[in-house]
Amino acid sequence: MTKPPSNCSIGILLVNLGTPDSPSPKDVKRYLREFLWDPRVVETPRILWWLILHGIILNTRPARSAKAYQKIWTEQGSPLLIYTRKQAQALQKTLGGNICVVPAMRYGNPSIRHGLEQLRDQGCEQILVFPLYPQYSATTTASTFDAVVAELKTWRVLPELRLINRYFDHPAYIQALTASVQSFQQQHGKADKLLLSYHGLPQSYADAGDPYPRQCEATTRALVKALQLGENQWHMSYQSRLGKEPWLQPATTDTLQNLASSGCKHVQVICPGFSSDCLETLEEIAMENRKIFLQAGGERYEYIPCLNDAEAHIQMLAKLAQRHLGGWKHE
Repeated sequence: MTKPPSNCSIGILLVNLGTPDSPSPKDVKRYLREFLWDPRVVETPRILWWLILHGIILNTRPARSAKAYQKIWTEQGSPLLIYTRKQAQALQKTLGGNICVVPAMRYGNPSIRHGLEQLRDQGCEQILVFPLYPQYSATTTASTFDAVVAELKTWRVLPELRLINRYFDHPAYIQALTASVQSFQQQHGKADKLLLSYHGLPQSYADAGDPYPRQCEATTRALVKALQLGENQWHMSYQSRLGKEPWLQPATTDTLQNLASSGCKHVQVICPGFSSDCLETLEEIAMENRKIFLQAGGERYEYIPCLNDAEAHIQMLAKLAQRHLGGWKHE
């Protein structure tokens, strides 16, 4: 494990979405309460949403979600936390110098408060907030910035602050995705179709101006071009629908069923909106959606893992960080 320097002038807060402390219903409920109460995530009026959240969702969903987490949990803990820590350690080693890289979770532990306090204790007077979301959304990136600002409101002495907003079309990001797909296909062969599945969003959020779907589409165009895929070789969809409100279309589950019923026998799925494998990729995409495709008549289903701590991914994160650190002395 690479430890940060004992005294740093510059800090990087590497932030991912979050995870419960364990796959127990109690810990999952605590995590869901924090996550689903965020007004950036659910924009329903607070009083009405409080009644729904506490009267229905938190009394039914934690047990179901806990079973899903139990399917992917490892001896070392949550895959999302494991990979985020590895990314922070690798980025620390790559950047070197007088820079301290600390991982944090928007929801759950280690918290953003804890991460910022770590950086302050290391002597960081300049902090780069680096959310691990390639595509910007108010539900993810903006929520991270909200939490950082909320914590800094309690500080007497504020650091100089910079924020990374997005990197959906960064050349090194597209190159890393391309290399990941090509490496996978060298080992497993090419499928009839490549499906690019992104986390979903209520359609009303996009209608209100959230740029997320446009940035997902831009990532898809760039990756498809880099892979030199024809129009009949790929599809794009959105996963993880919640509730009855219309979400971005087409849905991943519907797309997989339609592909299988139309004669597609072999599909490979990649999730370019996730920097690390987590519940939504390992349980929903790799396990549950596999069942959907096979039950609908498909014969071979393969999930291409997230970039995680792959060398190309770490180098991309380092390039992006260095660009945003410009003008700050860190030698």
